[in-house]
Amino acid sequence: MKNFMKEFKEFISRGNVMDMAVGIIIGGAFTAIVNSLVEDIINPLLGCFVSMDFSAWKIPLVGDAALGIGNFINAIISFLIMAFILFSIIKAMNKAASIGKKEEAPAAPTTKMCPYCKSEIAIEATRCPHCTSQLD
Repeated sequence: MKNFMKEFKEFISRGNVMDMAVGIIIGGAFTAIVNSLVEDIINPLLGCFVSMDFSAWKIPLVGDAALGIGNFINAIISFLIMAFILFSIIKAMNKAASIGKKEEAPAAPTTKMCPYCKSEIAIEATRCPHCTSQLD
């Protein structure tokens, strides 16, 4: 039991566990923001153009039981809208983050191809080490 508690303490004190915990907490807060954006702004705007309430759609079963297929369709539509909004937000954040970065110049080549045997050789080579051909 002591060994188990020691391993558990080591696991909890690792840095990546703390990073994961912070990510989950921020993810929960971000989910609330995205849910509010979808439910309070996007869905009402879409409701002006298209009726999006399928909750009355049901498939009757035996007795009073019914499959709420409409609620499932609403959940799928909400998920797709939320995924699109989240994709757009992340794409905009990545674009904003890359604005200040300079693009690196491509590195100068360090190798070339031998025109005779098509082997890769050093750029400064005057003779191919594979076929021993004299290079220009």
